[in-house]
Amino acid sequence: MSNGAHIKPTDLRGILKYVPRFQGQIFIIAIDGSIVADDNIPNLLTDIAVLRSLGIKVVIVHGIGQQIVELAKIRNIAITDAIGTGVADAATLDLAIRASSRVTHLVIEGLTANALKAALTNAVRAMPFGIIKGVDHQFTGRVDRIDKDFFQQLITSGVVPVVNPIGFDRDGKPLRINSDALAAELAEAMQATKIIYLTPNQGLEINGKLQHNIPVDALRRLLETKPESINEPMRSKAEQAIKAIDNGTPRIHLIDGREPEGLLAEIFSNEGVGTLIHGNEYQQIRKATKRDVRAIYNLTRSGMKREELRARSQQSIEKTIDQFYVFEIDENLIACISLTLYPEDAKVAEIGSLYVMPFYGNRGIGKKMVDFACMRAGELGVTKVIALSTQAFSFFTSVCGFEEADKDVLPESRLKAYEESGRNSKVLAKKI
Repeated sequence: MSNGAHIKPTDLRGILKYVPRFQGQIFIIAIDGSIVADDNIPNLLTDIAVLRSLGIKVVIVHGIGQQIVELAKIRNIAITDAIGTGVADAATLDLAIRASSRVTHLVIEGLTANALKAALTNAVRAMPFGIIKGVDHQFTGRVDRIDKDFFQQLITSGVVPVVNPIGFDRDGKPLRINSDALAAELAEAMQATKIIYLTPNQGLEINGKLQHNIPVDALRRLLETKPESINEPMRSKAEQAIKAIDNGTPRIHLIDGREPEGLLAEIFSNEGVGTLIHGNEYQQIRKATKRDVRAIYNLTRSGMKREELRARSQQSIEKTIDQFYVFEIDENLIACISLTLYPEDAKVAEIGSLYVMPFYGNRGIGKKMVDFACMRAGELGVTKVIALSTQAFSFFTSVCGFEEADKDVLPESRLKAYEESGRNSKVLAKKI
């Protein structure tokens, strides 16, 4: 995306459909020191300029681990810690300050080349780690307070704040902070909707296999029971991701900062290129039980009358109740959806009977139900989800990412039922 000659109209259309969702939101972009040193950094900073041009607010945090190690080697100085979590003695702190200055300069230089205003601030107050298990961590610090009003003023003025991993205590003395933890603290303070960690790795791997998305609870269990199954460079970021989600940041991305166009591909596509760690945004959705049959029938009856939904009797719903999921608020069913698998084609599933109580319309519940059903289908090995609609097809295409398809995509048994129904529904499909 950094080279205008490579931008295709389809790329632009793909990006623009996400703009209303992200406009005005704050993204914390955390760049490892090794990525600032990589040849791809000019492309990344250009992509950040694209985000700003689309109305997305950005705060940049950078690390300095690689730069400290290199500086220590050049000057033949022994350091006690490179990443900001161990003991930082005076010599290590001095190198950290020098490395931070150089890396911040490179970031601001790149932002300036993309016509963006940028500023380094003293808006992060730190406090010493102190003595932990008998070990004095000396000049290693952690975040004490973030002046979020100061950051907000800069962002409102069109300035990109650049935050390096050096904080100041109450007396103005510098302390070395781990940049991963700093990004998580900034996200909480600024109520960011994403942290994007740009790393020298593809993403989070479990037993050597890249995970494109993982719920935070599953990741938490892994770290508690089998931390060795996670690729070592990602464990620190995984721990910070859990803390950030627990403190209100809904989505954390771990992506390879060396990959051209990787940042935009991760944000503006369903598939992404790295790992998405997400909170449990589906906690109000559960599998239906036989006790829900009558409530589902009553919920969908008005949709059937208006021919928005295919007619189903209460007995029909009861027979297929294992296919239904419901959205519950205060023990009241306010939405439902079905997910049907086809024995003759295990790679295809159909979502249907999507209905949201009108009172709860325009709150994103319908999309959440569809997203959940697609996620569940993917877990079952499905690669294509289909939907048939007579009236809500624009919702599926413009909001949920489906595309109109030929009826031939339907499994044989479903195609026969489709032709016999005479409803002439539009056939919609989505790859997952």
